[in-house]
Amino acid sequence: MTTRLFRPLNLLLPTVLVLAACGQVPAAVAPTAAPAAVAPTAASSESAPVEQQASLAPELTSANAPAQVRLAYFPNLTHAAALVGTAEGTFQQAFGSSVALETITFNAGPALIEALFAGEVDLGYIGPNPAINGYVQSKGDALRIIAGASSGGASFVVRPESNIASAKDLEGKKLATPQLGGTQDVALRFYLQQNGLSTADKGGTVEIVPTQNPDILTLFQQGLIDGAWVPEPWATRLVQEGGGKVFIDERTIWPEGQFVTTNIIVRREFLEQYPDVVTRFLEAHVATVQYIAENDEATKSIVNAEIERITGSALPREVLDSAYPQLEVTYDPLANTLFKSADDAFALGFLGTDKPDLSGLYALDPLNAVLNAKGLAPVAPS
Repeated sequence: MTTRLFRPLNLLLPTVLVLAACGQVPAAVAPTAAPAAVAPTAASSESAPVEQQASLAPELTSANAPAQVRLAYFPNLTHAAALVGTAEGTFQQAFGSSVALETITFNAGPALIEALFAGEVDLGYIGPNPAINGYVQSKGDALRIIAGASSGGASFVVRPESNIASAKDLEGKKLATPQLGGTQDVALRFYLQQNGLSTADKGGTVEIVPTQNPDILTLFQQGLIDGAWVPEPWATRLVQEGGGKVFIDERTIWPEGQFVTTNIIVRREFLEQYPDVVTRFLEAHVATVQYIAENDEATKSIVNAEIERITGSALPREVLDSAYPQLEVTYDPLANTLFKSADDAFALGFLGTDKPDLSGLYALDPLNAVLNAKGLAPVAPS
């Protein structure tokens, strides 16, 4: 298996669609060597390696599989399944020796979508908004969502000095989100709209400043913003390093506390050409999700070790311990919550003048076949 950092392509996307990630890592991420083949990492030595049931798909050969599969993800907590599946060698083991796994790490969703458009990525872990926008941008041709990867892990954190105790206290305040039109940006703007507040660009008094997550923390610490709606681990860092308090845990505004944070997408042409490879990958993904659920402490260490390997900096243990429980690793794409987010984005003017048709966005038959073989309940697109 090889690992590389993706260098963004010089592709221009129409401005009517804003491609945005559910979270970001610092901009400077250096290329690193791939982890050792399929042996369990030292961090997981006290727990059993990820086990898979017999494959639903035929043995992979040059006739039904490519020589290489390009898998993309971010070094984020919300991409824990990708980090663990890579580090433990589960994905490579699923493909067997005839297919090489190449991993590509990204800082944000737009670059991943550009790479997928250019045929540089086959499978990817990505936030809901980039998946929606990539689908709409390509008129439904470029990609399909084939599974979920995480739920939750986002909060609206405010400075105590700003005296924000209710929605009406946000009048005249300056707030931040990671990116205009991104997942947290839409969540904040829709919350304001639902509470009768308008942003400055719409003639109101609430100013929203799209800012990269590391810079949000700095502005928060300096008292230059009053609050921010951000993903983990940045919400926890605003609390621990910035003295902030959680005003809204986003889980509290969704039914049963679940909302999609990360999906798995596949290039449509790849899915149609190599369905057996996709099935093998989904078997490995489901096995990894189950492993994570049963090995909480071990997987936290694996995830943090992978973040350090890729970015050069691990999360402080106190941040990791507080941030990790805020999200849930899951194979369920939670499609209803994605459709709701898309409706909110459209209501805010982010998806053009005609409501997009997302009826073909999901391709969940392969996942449901894997779940059925494991005796697990199927998932549904709506």
